[in-house]
Amino acid sequence: MINKPLFKSFTILAFLFSAAPCLTASASSPSEPTTAAQQLVLTSSAKTPTTLRLLYWNIQNGMWDGQTDDYKRFTDWVAAQDPDICVWCEGQKNYATNSASAERETEAECLSRWKRLAARYGHTNIYLSAHRDNYPQVITSKHPVEVIKRLTGQPSDTIVAHGASWSVLKIAKKRINIVTLHTWPQSYAYGIPTSDREASTKRHGGDSTRTAELQYICNNTILTHPNAKDELWMMMGDFNARSPLDNDTYKLDENSSVFWVHNYILAHTPYVDIVKKQYPSTFLTTTGHKSRIDFIYATAPLYQLVKNVQVISDSYTTPVRDPQNLSNFWHPSDHRPIIVDFMLK
Repeated sequence: MINKPLFKSFTILAFLFSAAPCLTASASSPSEPTTAAQQLVLTSSAKTPTTLRLLYWNIQNGMWDGQTDDYKRFTDWVAAQDPDICVWCEGQKNYATNSASAERETEAECLSRWKRLAARYGHTNIYLSAHRDNYPQVITSKHPVEVIKRLTGQPSDTIVAHGASWSVLKIAKKRINIVTLHTWPQSYAYGIPTSDREASTKRHGGDSTRTAELQYICNNTILTHPNAKDELWMMMGDFNARSPLDNDTYKLDENSSVFWVHNYILAHTPYVDIVKKQYPSTFLTTTGHKSRIDFIYATAPLYQLVKNVQVISDSYTTPVRDPQNLSNFWHPSDHRPIIVDFMLK
């Protein structure tokens, strides 16, 4: 979704509940600001699972559509999918119900809301990523997750506006690295004054910012491991960028700046595009338009564990434009969810 940057910084908060094991967060790298990281752990699973179901979805402004019924349709749908771990882009509330008027919840309010919602579909571990505005990723899980690094970038290097995170899920004697992100959504570069935005767009400023964010994220996550190609890694989110692997559909100049982000991933990391690998001849849009900008990448060893991949377009999740034409709002979201099933044994 196209969002206006809010440029806020936040303080780390830890919420601990009695008799609950604490989710351990390792220190961020020295170059990273320790902002906007929150974790909540209530219980952990004792049974060793043989499968893992991942549900990823950009839910648009903290599931704005769900504010009308206290998120019942949303949580009922999630419960029916029975995911083991969820990654939600745009996890924080930003707007009033049925309105484009700003109404932003605090981080404490966001975490409290997700504790309540996640409990409805059986998740007791909640993590709110770092971010510089009100568009963080939220992870909810049946199993504890260890936070390795929180990324918002540095003004002297690269700003990661919506933030990113690197976490580890230890399950079935496996260590799965999980990188979540949501790249810059605008056509102009980050931090550009209003008067210069048109010129920045013509210079492909937005694509340049997204590519710089992605390089920074990879340099601080998977590329820190020399043997990552032999490890279990996945990276997912709203990349706000198109892939050259879909150019049979887009029919754009192969050198177009819209491909810069994914060209970098394909050329410089061991990641493979899970959806495209499963459906090489099929274009599966992930938005309300004909555009695939949500991706789940995996290293080859993790991809070998994939048993099922779905981009969901059902009676609930298929995006419908808001009848009031409010901003760029859709129901239930302007994006479609992706489910991946892994066989762990």
